[in-house]
This record gives sequence, structure tokens and C-alpha cells, in this order.
Amino acid sequence: MTAEAPIAPAIAYGRLIPVTVHFDDLDALGLLHNARYPVLVERAWTALWHERGFGGYEGDWEAAGDFCNAVKELRISYEAPVNRPGAYAVHLWLERLGTTGLTYGFRFCSDDGALTYAHGTRVLVRLDAGTLRPAPWSDPFRAVGRELLRSAD
Repeated sequence: MTAEAPIAPAIAYGRLIPVTVHFDDLDALGLLHNARYPVLVERAWTALWHERGFGGYEGDWEAAGDFCNAVKELRISYEAPVNRPGAYAVHLWLERLGTTGLTYGFRFCSDDGALTYAHGTRVLVRLDAGTLRPAPWSDPFRAVGRELLRSAD
């Protein structure tokens, strides 16, 4: 007789991206440090965009295109402590995809997506590399972004 892995709950929108919490991500009390959550969420977004053919422009503002952007706002709420290293996941989606900005949502969760440890939103603004003024997202970026929208606008 063999044990079967539990079936992960269906995610109706967005993507569930695996992340790893390492021992050195924990604070002196053995909890995931509050500043590490946004870093792990950013790593999940980077993995998702690389998977979709975007990325590899680090340090080259002109070549970065849609990834020449800046954070306008970050909100995060902590629901339950992460108290051990190991496999977790980040559930990612877009709440809004505008002409020059977007709002994405995220949940830092158990590796199967069942338990939420933290959740939040982040607002990004796409920038023109030469002027650092808001610039429109490209059509390929918008196409991928529409697939990640939580609901159709």
C-alpha cells in the first residue's frame, strides 16, 4: 500500500510558484523575517516572467523594456508565522493592468496553496529608460498580463 500525495486545491486565477525558505531567512526567534516576504515574492515573479520569455536584462535599462519599472506602493498583511525552513509557494496574479501601471496580488502560502501566511499587493509603474517617466507596457507584456488577471475588466 502506498500513500498518495494530497491534491492541491484548484487555483481559479493566477499562478502558484514554488519558493524555498532557508535557515538564514529566519530571524533570531526562528520566524521568517518580515522583510524576507517581499524578497521571496519578487523571486517568484522573476521566475514566472523568465518562464514566459521575459528577463535577463538586469543592469541594462534600455534592454529591460517592461522591466524598467519602479514600485509605487507595497502592502502586506501577515496572517500566520512561518517558523521553519522548507518548501513554500507564492500565489501570484494581477489585480489591475493599466496603460503604464499595474497592481499585482500575492499570497505567501504553503507549498500546496492551502494555508496563507501573508498576502498583499504591489503597484508598479513602467518607466521610459531615458526619461524615467511613465511609459506604456508592450503588447507582449500585456498579453501575458491579461492571462494573470484575477477578473476581466
